[in-house]
Formats: sequence, C-alpha cells, structure tokens
Amino acid sequence: MTAETVIGLAENAVWTVFLVAGPLLVVALVLGFGVAIFQATTQIQEQTLAFIPKILGVLACLVIFGPWMLQILTDFTYQILSNLVEYIR
Repeated sequence: MTAETVIGLAENAVWTVFLVAGPLLVVALVLGFGVAIFQATTQIQEQTLAFIPKILGVLACLVIFGPWMLQILTDFTYQILSNLVEYIR
C-alpha cells in the first residue's frame, strides 16, 4: 500500500464525513443562532429553550436527508470493500 493510496483513502473518508454530517450541523447551527437571537431580543434566558428546536430540526433533517446519507455511506463502504485486495498488498 503506497502513501498515495493511504492519502486518497483518508481524503475520501474525510469528504464522506463532511457530506454526511454537514446538513445536520448546518441545521443545528442555523436553529441555534435563531434561538439565540430570539433569547437576546426577548431577554428570556432559559437554558433548555435552545435544545428543543435543535433536536426537532435535526430529527426533521434526518428524516429528509436520511436516505441520501445512508446511500453516501453505503457507496463509501462498498468502495472500500471492493478494493480491499488492493489495500492489503
């Protein structure tokens, strides 16, 4: 296994993680920012208020993007397993 192969495999793994986690993190970030602005304008400083919209938003995002995320992970796993013979040489 050459250094280029290892670097290419690591690059594919990092991009797969970004693709799978990206939509969930963006939704949580946007909702958290929106709740923070709401709390700042209304001066409601309840700590648990920020969690419920984030949880519901991430859950909705999982329902919407779940099949796509599973397909990305399945393709990556298939790619690794189908090229396993090349990796162990």
